Amino acid sequence: MKKEQQIAEGILEHVGGKENIRKIAYCMTRVRLDLKNEGKADIQGLKKIDGVMGVIEDETLQIVVGPGTVNKVSDVLSNMTGLAIGEVAAASDMTLEERAQINKASIKKKNNTPVKNLLRKIGNIFIPLIPGLVASGIVNGIANFAKNAGVDPTATWMQILLLLGSCIFTYLAVLVGWNTAKEFGGTPVLGAIAGMLLFNPGLVDIHIFGHALIVGRGGLIGVIFAAWLMTFVEKQVRKIMPNSIDIIFTPLITILVVAILSLFVVMPIAGVISDGITSAINAILDFGGVVAGAILSGFFLPLVMVGLHQGLTPIHMELIQKTGSTALLPVLAMAGAGQVGAALAIFVKTKNRKLKNIIKGGLPAGILGIGEPLLYGVTLPLGRPFITACLGAAVGGAFQAVVKTAAGGIGVSGISLTMLIVDNKYLLYIIGLLIAYAFGFLFTYLFGFKEEMADEI
Repeated sequence: MKKEQQIAEGILEHVGGKENIRKIAYCMTRVRLDLKNEGKADIQGLKKIDGVMGVIEDETLQIVVGPGTVNKVSDVLSNMTGLAIGEVAAASDMTLEERAQINKASIKKKNNTPVKNLLRKIGNIFIPLIPGLVASGIVNGIANFAKNAGVDPTATWMQILLLLGSCIFTYLAVLVGWNTAKEFGGTPVLGAIAGMLLFNPGLVDIHIFGHALIVGRGGLIGVIFAAWLMTFVEKQVRKIMPNSIDIIFTPLITILVVAILSLFVVMPIAGVISDGITSAINAILDFGGVVAGAILSGFFLPLVMVGLHQGLTPIHMELIQKTGSTALLPVLAMAGAGQVGAALAIFVKTKNRKLKNIIKGGLPAGILGIGEPLLYGVTLPLGRPFITACLGAAVGGAFQAVVKTAAGGIGVSGISLTMLIVDNKYLLYIIGLLIAYAFGFLFTYLFGFKEEMADEI
């Protein structure tokens, strides 16, 4: 039996069977299950499944199985349950108990803090875009690396690479607008139109209050707000619009109202916010130096732990749009590097065969910049190594802040980020990685791990 089949069967066994699943989804490393009755889930049993690296109880039950495996396990679960990825099970045959559980989940969701919910929604907007951002960023990195090496940028194959690498970034506002409207329960194409409007080259020909409009003013923050506004206005108009003419007049009125508000209100306000965020991040890294780098990288793992790190994506994109690169990403990337060092130290010290196998399975992904397998499978369950991994990350982050490395794209971390480093600081970035590895290893080896910690693994 294939590994993915075994994991999927184990998951079904410990979540109450296929009848208890309402929805199946997945991200880069996690299978996300929406359960009818959360009480039927055996969390400890799930954690013991061979191949499961961790379990997170949130709005959905998130089972960490690692990159490359997650999509295959999700496909197997889809075939076993008959639910397509993203499809919600019909509610018509739900028991009273199942409906009560759904209501309980709804109440739990409402009681979440506004900040956490906002960051989670922003993450949901960008998570579907990550594969494209990763691929395009690496293509751009390869092309720019070749240019720096002296390759003629007018060569046909180079032009194709540069064109391919720029595609998603050229139309990113449209994709973000689409996903924003979808996330907030609106019509996706109206959100896409919000993105088209704010980044339309024709804006330069329009003058408001005597000043020409600036294409992309407010960046993706403006797009997100304008797309949300599309959703809000659409819902309000639909409440009073007769069904017979809804298809014509609801989108028409929505677009007209939001277009005016976007040009006169959203763009100026979002522009100020965008400028403020960009200036603040650059100032923190410029003037904070060692301390800022250490704090930002050292405290990044807790964000990853609760799945809110994707909320930082628009900040990276704003920095790239404004300055051509993000100095924040290399600093935060050291969080995963600290984990790699910590995991290596545990591998050297432990005699626990299962723990060694978990580390061997998670290390390649960790080195490539996907830290969740090591986070949920090794450092977090053991406790103290999570802290020593953060300390190792802090040292690497301090170094990156001092030497001012920056990335021209997002979506990758670890050694994979090297190709995206700008200003030919590839070697400096790699040195920072090695520093984070070394100190994560050193802190963990000296006082972060004892063999008895592995007894519960």
